[in-house]
Amino acid sequence: MKTTFVNLCANVARLLAVLIVLTGSRAFAQYAIASTPRPYQQHQVHVDSSSAGSTTERMDHISVEVMGTTGSPVFLIPGLSSPRAAWDGIAPELAKTHRVYLVQVNGFGGDAPGANLSPGILTGIVTDLDEVISNRKLTDVAVVGHSMGGIVGLMLAARYPASVDRLMVVDELPFSSVMLFPPGTEVTVSMVEPRAAKMRETIAAGYGKPADPAAVEASVARLSLDPNNRVRMKEWAMAADPRVTAQALYENLTTDVRPELSAIRAKVSVVYAWNDTYPRKERVEPFIHQQYAAVQQITYVGIGPSAHFVMLDQAAKFQEAVEHFLDN
Repeated sequence: MKTTFVNLCANVARLLAVLIVLTGSRAFAQYAIASTPRPYQQHQVHVDSSSAGSTTERMDHISVEVMGTTGSPVFLIPGLSSPRAAWDGIAPELAKTHRVYLVQVNGFGGDAPGANLSPGILTGIVTDLDEVISNRKLTDVAVVGHSMGGIVGLMLAARYPASVDRLMVVDELPFSSVMLFPPGTEVTVSMVEPRAAKMRETIAAGYGKPADPAAVEASVARLSLDPNNRVRMKEWAMAADPRVTAQALYENLTTDVRPELSAIRAKVSVVYAWNDTYPRKERVEPFIHQQYAAVQQITYVGIGPSAHFVMLDQAAKFQEAVEHFLDN
């Protein structure tokens, strides 16, 4: 019997949920060497030796590396457990014509977790971002967020509408947990919370334990179509603090931005992945339209063939989409 699109979504989402748990419960070798986290210093500014001429400002929940000196500001926010290196494919080119703000969540990319060992990670990230924008008196701000970074972008645009002029959400829904339940279910945060709490507990328990390379490889296996990209993702996963991953995932799963979508005044572009197996473009697009129906100004861009990490699987197409997004 032919599987319906909604059933397919639900089945794949459950698989992805398992992969997420594996991503968090592997040991993260860099953190498992029984060493204590590096000292945390609030609002420290220093020159980042990895990018000539760039500076990095560390705040409560994030650090922001700035590239470029001219043009309108563009904030690039990576997803769960991902470092700012997820944007290496587009950041240097964007920095030629824009001032690029590369965001990294404290506790990811090998950074000390700082304030992210406590609840309130997502709201803290949003507050830090608004502080950067307001303190620097930035205007004509564009935000690009992948996965969990997309949820952060939606929260920022809805709660601080004056701060964001354009928002690109890359392969994320305003309430991702709708994919964890059977089709037709009216999903609420209270329904999701017990499952999310269990995931948080399982992932956080991986802190300080020996790494399981096979588990890490399994966790990233379906996130990119390119084996070389999966090697990078494995490294990113192992550099993230599982305690931060656990809490951030919990908050991502229990955050429903749908009631706030109508408050967004920014122009929104939703980029979604498609490929020849899942998700098929002709089936996924109507579903995404339904989820974002309350947004006032919105366009949809399907990029494929690609898996979840669109900007890595289809770097040239994604670069083109971002440039079009910034110019319109």
